[in-house]
Amino acid sequence: MVRVGLRFIIIIPSTCGKFLVFTIRLPDLKLRFKIEIQSINFMSLFQQALQVRECAHAPYSKFKVGAAIRSTSGKFFLGCNVENVAYPEGTCAEAGAIAAMVAGGETCIEEICIVADSPVPVSPCGGCRQKIAEFSQPDTPVLLSGLNGEIIRKTIGELLPDSFSKSHLPKE
Repeated sequence: MVRVGLRFIIIIPSTCGKFLVFTIRLPDLKLRFKIEIQSINFMSLFQQALQVRECAHAPYSKFKVGAAIRSTSGKFFLGCNVENVAYPEGTCAEAGAIAAMVAGGETCIEEICIVADSPVPVSPCGGCRQKIAEFSQPDTPVLLSGLNGEIIRKTIGELLPDSFSKSHLPKE
């Protein structure tokens, strides 16, 4: 616990590479609580994806995947795969990270890293390639890695050439 003026900050490590930060302020002798969950910004994109991968819910395939996005504003957003007994109802790590980014008010991916337990780095599925393309530019880096840290660098344009985009939709 750290005292800063009339506020106390309590930082508690939690799972999935995040801290619970409790800020207790004492203005006008009233007690107010502000609870934030902050990403560990000093970690590399790979380290964040590797760490969030451990939070994956993969009881059926046992294939855990983690994804970390750095947005153009410099913020980090994490996602992990979440399986469901009704297989098509699961969520990919990349989709989870993108949903967290959008929920955080961001819409532009600067780079994304995907980590899976595989002898060779795993590329996103077709649906996730399209989702990444929706929020990035063709030259946006996509870092692919296994647990050993060997990273293959691609761009979303390489992974999804000739992608479907809003330019294909009728003009209003």
